[in-house]
Amino acid sequence: MDDQNKNLILATALSALVIVVWIVLFPPPTAQDPATQPASVQTDPATGLVLPRGEADTSAAPGATLATPGTTREAAVASSTRVDVQTPRLAGSISLMGGRIDDLQLTDYRVSLDKDAEIVTLLSPAGAPDAYYATHGWVSNSGLGVDQVPGPGTEWTVESGSTLSPDAPLTLVWDNGVGMIFRKTIEVDDEYLFTITQSVQNTTSEAQRLTPYGIIAREGEPQQVGFFILHEGLIQSADGKLIEDSYDALRDAEAIAAEGGTAMRTKVAQDGWIGFTDHYWMTTLLPQSGQPFTAVAKHITGADIFQTDMRLDPVDVAPGATTEVTTHFFAGAKEWDVIDSYSKTYNFNQFVDAIDWGWFAFLTKPIFLALHWFNIFIGNMGLAILALTFVIKALLFPLAYKSYVSMSKMKKLQPEMEKIKERAGDDRTKLQQEMMALYKKEKVNPASGCLPILLQIPIFFSLYKVIFVTIELRHAPFFSPFLDLAAPDPTSFLNLFGLLPYAVPHLGLFEFFSIGVLPILMGVTMWMQQKLNPAPTDKTQAMIFAWMPWVFMFMLGTFASGLVLYWTANNIITFVQQYLIMRSQGVKPDVFGNIISGLKREKKAE
Repeated sequence: MDDQNKNLILATALSALVIVVWIVLFPPPTAQDPATQPASVQTDPATGLVLPRGEADTSAAPGATLATPGTTREAAVASSTRVDVQTPRLAGSISLMGGRIDDLQLTDYRVSLDKDAEIVTLLSPAGAPDAYYATHGWVSNSGLGVDQVPGPGTEWTVESGSTLSPDAPLTLVWDNGVGMIFRKTIEVDDEYLFTITQSVQNTTSEAQRLTPYGIIAREGEPQQVGFFILHEGLIQSADGKLIEDSYDALRDAEAIAAEGGTAMRTKVAQDGWIGFTDHYWMTTLLPQSGQPFTAVAKHITGADIFQTDMRLDPVDVAPGATTEVTTHFFAGAKEWDVIDSYSKTYNFNQFVDAIDWGWFAFLTKPIFLALHWFNIFIGNMGLAILALTFVIKALLFPLAYKSYVSMSKMKKLQPEMEKIKERAGDDRTKLQQEMMALYKKEKVNPASGCLPILLQIPIFFSLYKVIFVTIELRHAPFFSPFLDLAAPDPTSFLNLFGLLPYAVPHLGLFEFFSIGVLPILMGVTMWMQQKLNPAPTDKTQAMIFAWMPWVFMFMLGTFASGLVLYWTANNIITFVQQYLIMRSQGVKPDVFGNIISGLKREKKAE
């Protein structure tokens, strides 16, 4: 086996190993039976949410009525008085019970490509299926009971505003009846950021000490993609440290009895935020830059609620004085340009890292930014992927040129290498010595042939990561029938490769073999690359080479079509580069002759 073929087989085998690793799914989380909540747990009596330490007692919050668990989302929304939310990108309502942001839909996104598909629902009220909501309130540090400070079950009154929109803030007011008047002003921008200003007016003759907080709660563990390259669950930033934990980790965290289950507590001195992240969507509680707070993440065992808290430092309200605190709440899609804009405008440290860039962030970030820029400039994500392929090949061209020149020289040395093999016979030591002497004399590096392929592995990793995790690739079209480059190729012989207007049905193993046109093109172009050189004389090598393109074709058939598009374009460019460089070095590849000789060899083997 000559060194050129050894290198190619090694590089191909490594590439195959990499792909196999990437398609392995982690087993789904094992459901755990929730433990019984301790009787001493301090919770809000209206909602079951665990409030910050020292806040709750056993009294009932006034006017607190919740939807019965298991009711429909529509019934849960209708169970409380509400104020509408209407922005260019959001629709929903705010419940006057607790002033909760608990009904929110993302009007720019639908759950599928079907024209009649529902709009993506992000937040839902307590008691509804997949309940998911945010609330803000106060903790009393000076003896007020839970019914004397606003919490999740407080019934607010509208003081000003009718429909919350970017140009029309909403102000809610609540009088506790013992001299404390609380207000909550909610603002929203054109994208996904809410600004919540909580104020308290002390009309009593005694100073009061209060702690403001924000809560995000999810009732039950949400449905997840469950793919190991994607983080879903708790996400937070604490003074420059990014923290990611799963829902199982919240269940298994150190038990803190006073918190009503299990909790993780992080003291943030200056910059941070905390929330939950899904595949494409996210909710986060964000104090103002430089504002210290305590971040708490917990699982409330008895109610099976996952909860994140933002607890600010206590404030003192003198008699006759008014104090206010402003924080932010993000609820929307993880769009890079939007999140990056917030990061710069409000100094939200590490906010862009809420997008799961992974361990190869030094590659995934620039690859995404290049794709994003090309897409804006060209207006088509598929063409942007092709443009990125050309740029990557251009950047790697000096190394590719050196590699292909070395391969051409080795091809010229083939007759001399055959003579060395004849002289050495079975003496492997002599064979290696004479081969190395020949390489040194002709200034040939036998290992350089696999370097371009090996460099493609981290690039392949990073592009796959970008296509899978970024929302900019979700439902991004190329040309019909390729309407979602983040999904597998929709064509198949079952729909005449896209000529018939229906999607390929999901038929398990049969679907694996009914691959589309892009994987077929990828396999053919990979096969054509092999034909730049004659097939190896060794039968085992020849068999491996013969099967490799078609194995890759089926393996990548279920990958995102954008990734297969990149690989196919990369194969074509590599073929052209190698062909031209070999010609420039005096080597004339006989592609069609190699194809015919390969067919003859296969027929003879039969």
